[in-house]
Amino acid sequence: MKRAGDRVATVDSENRSDWFQLPPDWQEALDDPLARPEMRQLGGVLTQAYQDDQIYPPQRSVFRAFELTPWTRVRVVMVGQDPYHGPGQAEGLAFSVPQPLPPPPSLRNILKELQSDTGTTVLSDGCLEPWARQGVLLLNQVLTVLAGQAASHSGLGWQGFTGQVLESLNRTRDGLVFLLWGKPAQRAGRGLDPDRHLILTAPHPSPLSAYRGFFGSRPFSACNTYLVGRGGQPIRW
Repeated sequence: MKRAGDRVATVDSENRSDWFQLPPDWQEALDDPLARPEMRQLGGVLTQAYQDDQIYPPQRSVFRAFELTPWTRVRVVMVGQDPYHGPGQAEGLAFSVPQPLPPPPSLRNILKELQSDTGTTVLSDGCLEPWARQGVLLLNQVLTVLAGQAASHSGLGWQGFTGQVLESLNRTRDGLVFLLWGKPAQRAGRGLDPDRHLILTAPHPSPLSAYRGFFGSRPFSACNTYLVGRGGQPIRW
């Protein structure tokens, strides 16, 4: 099986810009990035990849984070890496899996820290849609993946798009909370303005690194303290 990235140079991308059909508010906010040639090329590669290979999440769910969290309602941005690469797990929301699937290891650790931090009862499944509907943008840096191959689409150019999402939110909004867990997320957030936003960093919640400082970082209470301090409503985690 070929990786989608192997086909970048062979796909005619001139007529593929319609692949990026975001909700109108996001489309307007990100109009310039979406019009760039590299985004048209990425759309062409993805169109071919979904025809030839098993790609997660389903194409209809790739931009689900933007559908559930409108531009004007974003209050928190939780930055993940790429979608789960197992069958039925990826649903277009960073760290989340559809009901009734149980939380994967990283999400189990996120929920464990949530319970320790706030006393919130741990969810019985791994669906974080209620967070998204309250203004938590669950944003992976890479929005697609080849089945069974973690990080297989990390070289397609998704970071150019998601980087523009972060840059636009950073530049045009005030008082957001950015949750950057792990070095890739922290690299993606290097341009964020700490004078305009709350930027919370910690090791990644995976079993390999959660005990190196993610546990005990208390990001959920810190997030709500900041939002309430600015006159907003807390997130109901």
